[in-house]
Parts: sequence; C-alpha cells; structure tokens
Amino acid sequence: MAWCKYLFVIVSTCAVASGFAAAAPLALLDRNGSYASIEAYAPNIVRVTLSIDKDLALAPPGYGFIAAADATGWKHRTSAAGDEFSSDVMSLEVNAQSWPKPPSQMERYFAPSLPSVSLTVRKPGGTPLLQMSGWEMAPHTVNGEKTFRVGATFNAPADEHYYGLGQNQEGVLDYRGRSIDCKHFYDAPAGETVCVPFLVTNKGYGIVWDNPSDTVVSAGIHDHTTWKSNVGERVSYFVITGATLDELYAGYRRLTGITPLPPKAAFGYIQSKARYETQQQVLDVAAGYHSRGYPLDVMVVDWFYWTRMGQLDIDPTAFPDPKAMNRALHEQGVQSIISVWPRFEKESRYFDFLAAKGWLLKDKDGKPVDGLAERSDRAGALLDSTNPQAREWYWERIRDNIASSGFDWFWLDETEPDLVPDGYFYSIGSGDRYHNVFPLLHTQGVAEGSRRDRANKRNLILARAAYLGSQRYGSLFWSSDINPTWEALRRQIPTGLNFTASGLAYWGNDIGGWQSLPQLHTPERTPLLDPSDARDVVGHYDDYPELITRWYEYATFTPTMRAHGARKSTEVWSYGKQAEAVISKYLRLRYKLMPYIYSLGKQTYDTGAPFMRALFMDFPNDPHVSNIGDEYMFGPAFLVAPVTEQGRESRQVYLPAGRDWYNYWTNERLKGGQTVTVAAPIGTVPLFVAAGSIIPLGKDIQNTSTPQALEEIRVYPGKGSEFALYDDDGVTYDYEKSQGRVTRLRWDDERGQLTAKGAPLAGGSIGELTKVIR
Repeated sequence: MAWCKYLFVIVSTCAVASGFAAAAPLALLDRNGSYASIEAYAPNIVRVTLSIDKDLALAPPGYGFIAAADATGWKHRTSAAGDEFSSDVMSLEVNAQSWPKPPSQMERYFAPSLPSVSLTVRKPGGTPLLQMSGWEMAPHTVNGEKTFRVGATFNAPADEHYYGLGQNQEGVLDYRGRSIDCKHFYDAPAGETVCVPFLVTNKGYGIVWDNPSDTVVSAGIHDHTTWKSNVGERVSYFVITGATLDELYAGYRRLTGITPLPPKAAFGYIQSKARYETQQQVLDVAAGYHSRGYPLDVMVVDWFYWTRMGQLDIDPTAFPDPKAMNRALHEQGVQSIISVWPRFEKESRYFDFLAAKGWLLKDKDGKPVDGLAERSDRAGALLDSTNPQAREWYWERIRDNIASSGFDWFWLDETEPDLVPDGYFYSIGSGDRYHNVFPLLHTQGVAEGSRRDRANKRNLILARAAYLGSQRYGSLFWSSDINPTWEALRRQIPTGLNFTASGLAYWGNDIGGWQSLPQLHTPERTPLLDPSDARDVVGHYDDYPELITRWYEYATFTPTMRAHGARKSTEVWSYGKQAEAVISKYLRLRYKLMPYIYSLGKQTYDTGAPFMRALFMDFPNDPHVSNIGDEYMFGPAFLVAPVTEQGRESRQVYLPAGRDWYNYWTNERLKGGQTVTVAAPIGTVPLFVAAGSIIPLGKDIQNTSTPQALEEIRVYPGKGSEFALYDDDGVTYDYEKSQGRVTRLRWDDERGQLTAKGAPLAGGSIGELTKVIR
C-alpha cells in the first residue's frame, strides 16, 4: 500500500512537471518484466523510458520539458530480432526478449537481477549511432526514502567526444575519459558546478537525461559512457539526432523551450561591484563613464542594500530615493539590475509568515532549515520555490517593494540553491530527489510574473545556476564567485564553451574574478602593464592590471560582458592609465560589434543554437579541434584565442581546416588546417575572421538606448555567404510578432559583390557601407 501511494506521487509529479498528461507511446514493450516505453517527439527525437513498473514507464517526463509527444512520420515494425521504430532521419531498435536461462554459479552472486534491455539508434542508412548495452535500478535508501540508484550504459567508440552537461570548471573541453558529477555545487573545488544534463557528441547525437537528482556521467571510460542518478524509479532520456550540431539545439529547443531575445542593453557593458553601498556611489560611477565617454548600459546594485536579509526592502539610509536614482540613470540611457536573494533570517518580517505557510525548505520534522554549517552561513532559511504559491508571493513582493522603485531587472542570486537541499524537503518531495530543479522553478516565478505585470518590457534575470529549460525564462548565467587569477581566467574558456554547448546561449563571468585580491602575489614574468598608479586597488598584485586587461579582451567576445568583484574598485579606470587605455578600446569595440552581436541573439531566438561555440560545432570534420578549449567561434565570423598566460606576448593558434582565415588586426590571409604563432602584445587579443564572413559594424554610441547607424559592412572574401542583419526597439516583446527589421546581406564571392534585401540600412547605401578586405 505504501509503495502504491508513493508511486502515485511520483507519476503525478511527472505530469505536473512536464505540463502534459501521459500520451500513448509508439509502443510499451515488456522484456521479461522490464518495461520499455518508446515515444517520438519529432522525426529526430525519441524518448526511452525503462522501469520495472508499467505506470512509471508510461509517465510523462519530469521537470524542464514542455514538448508534447508527436509520432508523425514514425513507423513500428516487429520481427524476430525485436522491435524497430523508424522515421526518415533515424531508427531505434529494441532487441527481442530472450527467455532467461538458469544462472551460472558466478551469475547467482554477481549478475544483475534486473531483466536486461538493449537498444540501438541508427542513421537512415543503418549505421549505428548509439547503443545502450544495459540499464540499472539498484535499491537503496536516500533521505528516508526507499528508492533506487538508476542508470544506463552506452557503448563509446574511440573517436567519440563529449560536451555540455552545464558548467564544470575543471579546465577541459572534451569529457572523454572523465567522470562529471552533474549537480549544482557552489563549493566545487575548481569553481561552482551547474547541472544541465544534456550531453552532445561529435557523432551527430545528443542525450537529454530526465532525472534532476545528483547524476554522475562517466564519458568514454573503458569504451562505455554511463549515467547514474542517485534517486529514481525509472530511467528516462531523450535521444536527439542531427546532421549538424545546430539540429541538436533545434531539438533541445523543441523539448525545453525557446531562448528569448534579451533586451539590447544585456549585450552591452554591465558594471557591477561587491558592492556599491549607497545611491550616490551608483550615480557617481555612472557619471564617471558618461564624463569619460565610455560605453555603459547597466548599473548593478548588489546585496546588502536591504535592512536585513529577507526584508525585501531598500535601506532608506543608503538609498534615500531609489526612484530618483533610477530616473537619473534612465536619463543617461543606463538601466539597472538589483540583487534579490531567496533567503530569510528568523528576525526578518516575512519569516514567521513563510514558516506558517510551509513555504521554506524543511527538515524531516517539518521545521525550516536555517543556514548552513559550511562557511558559517547564517543567511537564513530558503524560500521553497518548488511551491507555485511561494513563487507567486515572492514575485509580488519584488514587484511591490523593489521594482516599484524603478529597477529594470533582477539578479536572482543563490539559485543553486546555496543552501544545499540534500537531506531536506521541498513541497514536491525530497531535496535529494529534486537536487537540481531549484534554479528552473525560482527563475520561472519572476519571469512569469514580470511578463504578466510588465507586459511589454522584456524580462532579464541574472542567475548563478540553471537546469533543463532554464533558457526559456530569459536568464543571463555567470560562473559564480571565481578567483582573480590567471588560472581562473584559463578555466573560464572551456567552462563557458561547455555551458553554451548545453543549449543555454547566454553565459559570462565576473571580469577580473569575484574574490578579493591576495595580499601577496609574485608575477611569473615581468608585468606588461605598470601597476604603480593603481596601488590603491591592486595592492602588491603587480600583474593584476595585465590580468584584468586580458580578461576584458576575452570578455568582449562572450555573450554577456559584465565586470564584478570584491575589489576596492571595479571600474575600467581603476587599474592604471595603461590598463584603462586598453580596456576602453575593447569597450568601444564591443559596441562597434553590436549590430553583429544583436543579430546573433536573434538567430539564437529563432534556432536555439548558441553563438559562442566550441570549434567542434562548426568544424566537425577536423579531428584536431575535438579538445581545443582555449579557442572558440563567436558567431560565424570570429575565431577568438584569448591570452591567458601572464607576461606572454604571443601564442599559438590552430586555424581549423576547410576555411581560409584573416588576421583581424593585420588582414593577413592564412590557410586553415595549421597552427600559427600569433603576435599578442598587451591590447591585442589573437582574433581571426573566417573567409566569407560578413560583419556589420556600428558607429560609436555610449549605450544601446541610442539608435546606432552602421559605420561599415566588412566582407572577408573567400566564400559565398549570407548574414541576416537584425534590429528592433531593443526593449519590448514586439520581436515575437516579427516587428523587427531584417536586412539579408549576401556576398557573391565569384562576382565580388555584396547585396542587401529587406529593411533599409541605417547609415547609408550598400555601396557606401561595403568594405571588402583584401
């Protein structure tokens, strides 16, 4: 009886999480008591669910998924070999059931009792693409629940490589030969980990794993890839296939939702600090950018602007008139983001109310969990954002107490959550079972509330963690509280590439690192920039001006560009005159590239494909790029190779085969398929442009509230190409109604001619604007 009641809860939760009732699968197969449900969601997407319980095998997918099953074009055929399901672009075969034979002596003690199921996914011509050789349900007790550790094992060919899985700051791109603990964990040794259980490969398929508990993925170890989740009663996963990587991201988009186009200001420069303590400091910093003529789009108000954690108020002593502050910022074209935490001290005004409602994370006795033993965390209890009523209440308090003062957008900090839920309980069940869902549901409440109550103002959320589907709530993600070191900078590049490879396009990091600067530090080489006029900020960290300058060079070519940190000052003029000259150069370059970057954002909205891309995405036929994690593509044009070694003024760059490449700074044309040594004096990030690229460049502006005319359209000959130049008001949701302006640029390489169709070009005629690089 207890098991039946428990089963009902699990099935019901799956139905609520996905938003769909269980649909009839293509087939429910019985393999000696192991049930295998096969569902199609598109011609290139199939879901496999395995359980020893028929109802669980038939239950809908869990949190993060919004698509309905769609078997259009699929066929099912049964033969002596098993069951075959096929569409025009893929097939899946589930081996026939074989009657169990009497176990051998070894099998009596060491073979699994679970009835076996194996399956093969094939390309249209019959070539094997993915083979599941086994699955697992091992009973154990977690957080008082009798449950299972569930998993599956897949064959791993020697030339298969693995990417995605959210954020892992281990410093490598290809996960082959590694085990990844896919869970949100602020205190991971290399930097915070974030679980988005979408694994993409170089073989034309990806796996989306449907289990939000702590999951270990061991990729390509001893010729197998295994998934093992700590809590579950079934194995559930989706296989997406595609002739290109972008077809995989279109499939992920179909399953988990569209990535909205952020406000245009989100593509500009965001200035933050831990923290601006007063209203006047915020205004003074914004004025400092304006007076110097440096671009700035967003000012951030970080934590402790409140009177107490959980008050959800604004301290009138430090911020006497936040409405006036925001009005002054808006008059300069600057927007604002304010940090809002999901934690409530016992002495805060809402704690008793939330505790009485049961809207806080609880222990086994039903009492609110108050802080953590780790790091002497006394920041209070955690809002239970798995409860829809709690989410709605939280948004209403933000709307009425904070947004009403004119703040534009919200920084939802601690979205892992930092108060680790393992061993505790949400409204939906065990924190161990639902370890990874908090960021999805927490951002959902604010996104949906903002969309409803600020109907035509684009939502934007700065978030520190994500889960499947988090992209649909308009979040910019960042890599948490990283260190201000060269090592941290190096780790950021593959970290960001795997995050965007997980289907979430908008990722960045704290430029310069968040943690305080060390009091003692010895440079490995003579610093390239003079720190003597920045001692008040950098202390004895002599190479820090060089480090942060290299960081800005890199951040110019990331989806979001945001400075932050616990330094005394974080503004671009804080690191000495030499550093300021270089940093301001890259700020201006970022804004010159705004027409290009904003158009990439629209492409992501249309397709789901990220625009900061590891090289394996665009050069699948080049075996040399499978584990290059220190170079990447920024859109279709730019190959970026940041300098991450102190004192270095050159670096080696691999130019992928199949294209010619132009050095952006010198216009030198080079053949692909070779490694070159590139000069990289301070202020020059190694930057190459793929032959055939079209790059629209805008005129100088101080922020994106100013209409930006085109300065020129650069063409790098060598291949015919097209580019969809996009623009709109940058603020409203009218882009969803196709009310933006699209100009389709086409380069005819044989004729040496660039043409434009669609919306008129701002800034001149196509002939006046075109600049062909020779």
